[in-house]
Amino acid sequence: MIYDIGLTIGYRYQRAAVAGRHLLRLMPADLPGQQRRLSGSLAIAPTPFERRDVLDFFGNAAVEIAFREAHDEIAFRVAARIERLAQASVFDISPGLYRLADEIAGYRGLDPEAPHHFVGPSPRIPASREMAAYAAERAAPGMTVREVIRAVGLGLHADLAYDPQATNVETTPAEAFARRHGVCQDFAQIMIACLRGIGVPAAYVSGFLRTEPPPGEPRLEGADAMHAWVRAWCGWEAGWVEFDPTNAVFVAADHVVIARGRDYGDVSPVRGVLRTAGSQTSEQSVDVVPVGI
Repeated sequence: MIYDIGLTIGYRYQRAAVAGRHLLRLMPADLPGQQRRLSGSLAIAPTPFERRDVLDFFGNAAVEIAFREAHDEIAFRVAARIERLAQASVFDISPGLYRLADEIAGYRGLDPEAPHHFVGPSPRIPASREMAAYAAERAAPGMTVREVIRAVGLGLHADLAYDPQATNVETTPAEAFARRHGVCQDFAQIMIACLRGIGVPAAYVSGFLRTEPPPGEPRLEGADAMHAWVRAWCGWEAGWVEFDPTNAVFVAADHVVIARGRDYGDVSPVRGVLRTAGSQTSEQSVDVVPVGI
């Protein structure tokens, strides 16, 4: 599946900002065997004084920028064409949940794909007894790891309401879980806390959904903005799988990856510091359009 992707993020400041430095993770990823970036450009207005392309520890492409001149607004515009190759596997070769701890212990590396980075608490996803108990209730005896991931994801989809007004980017997983309302970021971070609580390594994925669903299928939640879902480790043979709890599906051709990390803090699209006063507003628009359909 090939998509043309357009993303615009804009910020307006009540008073002019100066000395801004930002780290951007906005460009769809190039992932061998899963996703291929055929073309991509990032336009920034005003033009930054410094601009540098970097890779973070997890292999995510990022752009560091800095401004010297005063400015009262910033706009970031991405235009990309992506070929999405990944499909959800129909075979379950993952071990039983009771065997996963041994397989994690047998992984003798600390490379970016190592499950060790994703099995314990992270800065935005602390350990939660409540969410661990929720996951344990859905992990029936004899289930494989993949079956547990699906059961937890489907449970959260049924028990949480998608509500863009209920939370913001700083809402903690515990707060969103208590309210049973939230957006894709909340669904993803709650599911990660649930899975880690029962020993399943789980990562946060940022990306996009196709804007228009196939004929006869319902529109997916979160398709008009950047999206988030979960990546979980299913043992040596099965490796990593991705599940979208907001829409109760294993990830396949409708999802386009930008970045992966331990939680939202590792993949936030725009992060930085600046000097200003007063309030600020932001807006975002996303289009993910299939090519040739």
